[in-house]
Amino acid sequence: MKTGLFFGSYNPIHTGHLIIANYMANYTGLDEVWLVVSPHNPLKDKKGLSNMYDRLEMARLATTSAENIKVSDIEFGLPQPSYTVDTLIYLNEKYPGREFVLIMGADNLVSLKKWKNYQALLKNYQIYVYPRPGADVSEWENHPAITFTETPQMEISSTFIRSSIKNKKNVQFFLPDEVINFIERKGMYR
Repeated sequence: MKTGLFFGSYNPIHTGHLIIANYMANYTGLDEVWLVVSPHNPLKDKKGLSNMYDRLEMARLATTSAENIKVSDIEFGLPQPSYTVDTLIYLNEKYPGREFVLIMGADNLVSLKKWKNYQALLKNYQIYVYPRPGADVSEWENHPAITFTETPQMEISSTFIRSSIKNKKNVQFFLPDEVINFIERKGMYR
């Protein structure tokens, strides 16, 4: 079972995330994609993060009807901040029959050398990369562990969504309706 791991804060999950996950699950040879909700990415400020359980619930609401896309809270029980290499060690012990593949944007690939034990990631895992405008990935172009994909690009960010909600803008179609309803019910990002 070839499983793509798409790590993120999902603060909140939006259409761009879902298009990437769907593309990876259905166009790349992966059997399924797990959206791994990260409680705290060590390269990001924790201050602006909403409650991890709310972010997990929004991801679940967004994917209830999705084929081959699952939501994972695996990092909730691991030490924080979450380091991908540590999560992968844990997942390999828990699911020995699976082959895990990392999914990341070209912008993350640019900063890969800042990641904990990035050499181990390159040695032991395939990395599927989706395009991001302006990301210079030329140094990685011929790396055997890296596969560049033709994932459709959407310029939507969670930062844009949070700002739009705060400024009372209409976010219809940027987020699934169930996620919008959840955000409104909880009064999030106001």
